[in-house]
Amino acid sequence: MSQIDDLPPLREVIAEHGLRAKKELGQNFLLDLNLTARIARVGGSLEGVRVIEVGPGPGGLTRALLAEGAREVIAIERDARALPALAQIADAYPGRLTVVAGDAMEMDYRLLADGPTRIIANLPYNIGTPLLTGWLSTEPWPPFFESLTLMFQREVAERICARPGEEHYGRLAVFAGWRTDARIAFNVGRQAFVPPPNVTSAVVHLVPKPVDPSVTVHALEQVTRAAFGQRRKMVRQSLKATGVPVEALLAAGALKGDERAEELPVETFLAMAAALPRLRAGG
Repeated sequence: MSQIDDLPPLREVIAEHGLRAKKELGQNFLLDLNLTARIARVGGSLEGVRVIEVGPGPGGLTRALLAEGAREVIAIERDARALPALAQIADAYPGRLTVVAGDAMEMDYRLLADGPTRIIANLPYNIGTPLLTGWLSTEPWPPFFESLTLMFQREVAERICARPGEEHYGRLAVFAGWRTDARIAFNVGRQAFVPPPNVTSAVVHLVPKPVDPSVTVHALEQVTRAAFGQRRKMVRQSLKATGVPVEALLAAGALKGDERAEELPVETFLAMAAALPRLRAGG
């Protein structure tokens, strides 16, 4: 592990501040500064960019973001034990690190953005998916962030980036595929973390793209919840849960009705979601 700055090695920081990872906070600390630098670089140069980081812990990724040239890092940390370690980093990078002590699930992230903004984080495993769906639900769209570079359990990463017909294709993949171009950047083995989790992890990179304004988050949620709620059944049956005339909904998606949800491309779900409000109104 190479040093990227003059601060103490992360193992020393963890020992000095008693930062034993807490399972209830979903904590697994990254100690390899080569790896954190690689994560920081996934979305390209950070020059002039404000980065929002969730769950910095002892600050391994935080240090990489700053060393890679981020204009400013806003680090959101719920664990008060980590605040002194983060304060040391702030002292080493004057005026470039702001630590927000609080719950990441309760933040208004739009208020933290200032100019070009990216979210880059080794997310706590227990809140990773709800944080992502919250960011993907941002209104108006395009959102306040240029991109998301996020660490998940490998299985969750596959659910985000899956394509029709693949094992992990479901509601999360449709949602991510609607509003972003999503890809798995690389896998991260268990031994990169302290303590090692029970599963392999992966870094996912998501870049917002233009969307059809006639599709709403609420309508797409309703259609995908119905379709994947009974994923073994044909969509003619599963889509009855939407409460609108099924044949009209199938026609909107150019479907025969004998298909299954995991076979359908994102565009088909979007077509049905666009039609749902009109059909619900009796049109």
